[in-house]
Formats: sequence, C-alpha cells, structure tokens
Amino acid sequence: MSEEVLLNHVALQYSDREKAAIFFTKILGIPRVKNFTLSKELSAGIFGINNGVDIDVYDNGRARFEVFISHTTRNLSYEHICIEVKDKKEFILRCKKYGLEPFTIKKDGKDLLFVRDFSDYLYEVKEQ
Repeated sequence: MSEEVLLNHVALQYSDREKAAIFFTKILGIPRVKNFTLSKELSAGIFGINNGVDIDVYDNGRARFEVFISHTTRNLSYEHICIEVKDKKEFILRCKKYGLEPFTIKKDGKDLLFVRDFSDYLYEVKEQ
C-alpha cells in the first residue's frame, strides 16, 4: 500500500477557554484561527453527547488543534501527543511563565521531556 496518511488535526477538550488560549497561543505559539459551535444534533450523532459545544481552532499551517470547550468529564489514559519545538529551554521557560511544570524522565541515559497542559493532557516534547 503506497497511500500516504497525514494527520489533519487533534481534537481536545478544555473546560477553560482562556487557559486553552494561553497554552496554544502563548506557550505553543499557534494562533486561534476560528471558532464555531457544533450543534446539539451533530454532537449527538458524532459523539453520542446530547449537547452543543463551542470549538476553538488553533492552526499554524503545520499543526491544527480543535479545542472543544466543555465541562463534560473525561478519563485519563496512556494517550499523549508528541510535539516538536525549536528550543526546549525556551519552551520550558514559557511553560513555567504560565504556571505549567514540565518534567523529565530518564530513558536509556537520555532525558525525555513531558508537560501536562491546563486540562491535564500529556505532551511529549522533542527538539527539532
């Protein structure tokens, strides 16, 4: 099979729109390009959740995140998102400036960098 698969977007749930904006625009540097409301009917048909939901879209042309603003609870798991940044040290400083605490885990003598965002999503951070 020679078909190329590309990742179009990642959809995440946030309960706090302002903290989502801080994380995506101030820490990751990805601008919010639009927002819209998913109707109750579409939400029920797609997700089985019988509520309309506001969605903010962050996109820099290379990474796109759809952020669903909702207070619906979710469970944590092994899920994580791996991102690449130009400078890990600068990324860590931006995180700390806004109250996030990146952490490292040793693996085979190397430090792996991780951070949890304001909605407790886990990001693995690699340097480009």
